Amino acid sequence: MSFHVAETPTLEAVATEDEQLLAQDLQARVEESVSQADALPEVAEAAGAQRAAQDRLDRLRLAERTLNQQAKESREQVASVSQAAMEALVASAANGAKLEFKKLNEMAAAESQVRAVTRAIERLTEHLIPLAHIASLREEAHALVVRARALEGLAQERAEKVLGRLREAVSDEVVLPVDMSKGVAGALLTRAAVFKRCAVQVSESADRMERAYQERA
Repeated sequence: MSFHVAETPTLEAVATEDEQLLAQDLQARVEESVSQADALPEVAEAAGAQRAAQDRLDRLRLAERTLNQQAKESREQVASVSQAAMEALVASAANGAKLEFKKLNEMAAAESQVRAVTRAIERLTEHLIPLAHIASLREEAHALVVRARALEGLAQERAEKVLGRLREAVSDEVVLPVDMSKGVAGALLTRAAVFKRCAVQVSESADRMERAYQERA
């Protein structure tokens, strides 16, 4: 290291002058800290609740698709059975025989099935899926906030540790300003801020969906 303190009283000390290597090392340390945060019990619990809410929403959407397919098939069955029932009734009347009502019973059963499936689809689309979607967004927002707080906690711990080491290294005659924004702590705080912004956006989406649901209800 070569410098003239009279010309450059403010110095910057780095582990290496290779900026690419510094950036790679910083990224590796940040990702390690993020993994450490994700392993914390409160973060894992929030992530698990989010996955459970999303899984419920996915299963309800699958149920809607399945019922829509069943409704299509049931309507086709009703049309087929209805035509056969009318033909059987006309044929029995034309032959002077006992009227044939068996196929009418089959038609009524098929129509009842269509009505039941339709009501189930309405229940899903009007209530269950919207409520599950809102719940999923709430859990997602909560998980993002919990992750952000965990990262802020790790950033605070790391900053305190760094400052503690610096206090041991400098004398009372040295004033040593430290820019944490360029290190791991700063990177963690930046990522935490991103999580918080995302949480606000997700929460606002949930609010809009909830208002729309309440207005329909």
